[in-house]
Amino acid sequence: MSLPNVLIIHTDQQSCWTLGAYGGALVDTPNCDRLAQEGALFTNFSTNSAVCTPSRGCLVTGRYPHCHGAYQNNIPLNRDEVTFAQILLESGYETGYAGKWHLDGTPRPGWVHPERSMGFQDCRYMFNRGHWKQIQDMPMADTQPMVYPYDVIGDEETYTTDWLCNRAIEYLREPRSRPFCYMLSLSDPHTPFTVRPPYDDMYDPQDMPLPPTFCQEDVPLWVAEARDRGPYALSNPDREQVLRRNKARYCGEVKCIDDSVGRVLACLEDEGVLDDTIVVFTTDHGEYMGEHGLLGKNHLYETAYRIPLLVRWPKGIEQGIVIDQVCATVDFQQTLLGLLGVEPCGREQGRDASPLLRGENVDWADEAFIHHSSHRRAGILTSGFELAYVQDGDGVLFDRRRDPDQVHNLFHDTTYEDVVADLTERIVSHHQELGSPAAAWLAEMDGQR
Repeated sequence: MSLPNVLIIHTDQQSCWTLGAYGGALVDTPNCDRLAQEGALFTNFSTNSAVCTPSRGCLVTGRYPHCHGAYQNNIPLNRDEVTFAQILLESGYETGYAGKWHLDGTPRPGWVHPERSMGFQDCRYMFNRGHWKQIQDMPMADTQPMVYPYDVIGDEETYTTDWLCNRAIEYLREPRSRPFCYMLSLSDPHTPFTVRPPYDDMYDPQDMPLPPTFCQEDVPLWVAEARDRGPYALSNPDREQVLRRNKARYCGEVKCIDDSVGRVLACLEDEGVLDDTIVVFTTDHGEYMGEHGLLGKNHLYETAYRIPLLVRWPKGIEQGIVIDQVCATVDFQQTLLGLLGVEPCGREQGRDASPLLRGENVDWADEAFIHHSSHRRAGILTSGFELAYVQDGDGVLFDRRRDPDQVHNLFHDTTYEDVVADLTERIVSHHQELGSPAAAWLAEMDGQR
């Protein structure tokens, strides 16, 4: 059997609740949902670090943040890292990338040149970082595209999501004799929460529900401090209206993304290669959108960590399969290569979940480890619990099944002593085996505990 094409659609800061396939009801997302209906849906896929750069590094290398080097935003990936693009390029694939990369340090936009594209051959539209709302081609073929200030909103041709989608479609329509691996990295629905018409007023702010934990007062000190610095601080009398406006625009961004996914799928169908293409939809991390009064990501609540992963490939994946095992971004590279039957480079630290996609019964440890970008927080997600620690602070333990909103911290409940002990041992052992920067304080904390 010939090797299939690979198309990875990767968004920025998109929570699971935005998709109908994950039970979302606010936004109609038929195109993303189609991927789930005709392919696989991972219910417990998590990022290992809920911030852009380290999460993306885990995805493309299969290695943990302090190992691939890009452990915080705006730190470049180690130059000797081996991405899945490099492996597939050496295996006969044509490779390409359009959109936000965020693994090349501080340049902004930082249009990426081939010598720094880490295996992605066609990198004409690969930019390092930024969340512009309008990008425009320049008349000269060798001139980089123009980005506009954040308050300038493009139209159906120049709005960033549409513009990147158009560039991807151009690539997909090119004649070729080899399979392709292309990554379309959309910079929405990340802040700023603005979007072009008609998506900008498609959702009424007054129809946007407040999360149940929006006014929660009983939160750890580090959560309260973060909340008080944000727009949803309990002292802000306009906090509800600010949230409703943000959420409505965020939903508009998501709807624009779903429509763009539909255009890309239609292109693959028109070219007669849809069923010969592994289509992946995922994101780098979620967005709290007012949960526990928080904006953004990179705290310890699950919404920023548990993210969508949909994979469609009729020739290799059963239609409608649901995978409940806990997997993480660090597992992505080996899983993709396992699906393709391509040997990994041997440096990966993740696991190959392709047997799960093939419906095979395999031994699988249900765990995903949290590597916070500060190295001052660490944790673990299992199918039943989340346990996390803050250096010089306290721990949190949440029952993921009984308490999905993560309101009740069970860390000091003696009923769960054995759970805390088991998960703590797994966290400490994991960080010690990797020699992570958090290993020392975790071991000391465990000894004191």
